[in-house]
Amino acid sequence: MIINIVKSNFKIIIFGFVFTFFSCIGQSFFIGLFNSDIREELNITHGEFGRIYGISTLCSSIALIWLGKKIDDLKLINYSILVTTFLFIAALFFSYVNSIILLFVGIFFLRLSGQGLMAHTASTATSRYFVRKRGKALSYIWFGMSLGEFLLPILIVYLLSFIYWRDLWLQISILILLILPLLSFFTVKEISVFSRENGRINHKKNFQSIKSWTRREVLFDLKFYTILPAILAPAFIITGIVINQSFIIESKGWGEFAIAKAFMSYSILTVITLFLSGLLVDKFTSIKMLPILNLPLLLSLITLILLKNSYSAFIFMGLLGVTNGLTNVLISSLWAEIYGVDYLGSIKALIGSLMVFSTALATTIFGLLIDLGYSIENIATICSVYTLISIILVLIFQKKYKPILQNMS
Repeated sequence: MIINIVKSNFKIIIFGFVFTFFSCIGQSFFIGLFNSDIREELNITHGEFGRIYGISTLCSSIALIWLGKKIDDLKLINYSILVTTFLFIAALFFSYVNSIILLFVGIFFLRLSGQGLMAHTASTATSRYFVRKRGKALSYIWFGMSLGEFLLPILIVYLLSFIYWRDLWLQISILILLILPLLSFFTVKEISVFSRENGRINHKKNFQSIKSWTRREVLFDLKFYTILPAILAPAFIITGIVINQSFIIESKGWGEFAIAKAFMSYSILTVITLFLSGLLVDKFTSIKMLPILNLPLLLSLITLILLKNSYSAFIFMGLLGVTNGLTNVLISSLWAEIYGVDYLGSIKALIGSLMVFSTALATTIFGLLIDLGYSIENIATICSVYTLISIILVLIFQKKYKPILQNMS
């Protein structure tokens, strides 16, 4: 598969794959592995940790808007070195967290540099560099995150059995420093904002006929707001479900490890969907595929509402995995197709910020609904109505998403 792509393109895919893998260091599932150790050492409750985590995540989403935009202004190698240095400092800093204030700062650094900037750098560089094979390329790089989600929980739990958690974060920071700067140098040293998948450097005006929108123009474009509910739905709903999986298990009577076991179907279907969606995007474009983005999510929520058997957890989580795979490829490609690539970094920084904000909002809203006595079926019904509305909006306005073409000269 990948060997069919030109060698120069292969370097970009390796770069993106490794960056999405290391972005896991700032993901909720990774930081959550240290939850109990941190709470025990700092003597804080689940609720206190959750509030600190939510506020830190919210602040990181705001900072991402500005820092993410800089990928449009700097050469990719320079931007990558800055991002990896930031991730190194974040991991190193986290090993010294010994108070609530430092925990807030540490989580802020990890969420911004890991989940935010590492994933942003990988997806923006790949979306901008590839044109004809954008879908396949994006599906390949997002395998990095899927691999991390599969391997890292097992590895970290094992390492924590004989390594002090602070020492482990110190070792993680050293690993970042040893691998990522060298990887960036050998893969994207010669890449500029005008480099494309044919391996040549193209002058901007000769590259393509799609008009490139600035972030300001996008913010005043009506179609952007008709797409936004569909784009934010998966991040919001999946985060709310994963964070409150213990509540779901208790409500459905599924058994203690039902959802943990069902993550197998989530991971497998995410990977399969990544590959298939890459092929479909290249054949049909992300714009044409956008209406199906949240269909698996809707079916997953209906499953959660109607089915009671513990085996339905595999169907429920498997459909979430399909949505996750579709989201990673479609969202990364969609903005380049509609708004061009010249200002793609600033546009994707805005989207990334909104998605991170939605994950922070999910923890608050889901928790509030649970405290108010809503059942998981009630919550899933509310989410399904929102998801259905997002699908209908896309279907109504889909013809408006056609990119604006400009004369080539």
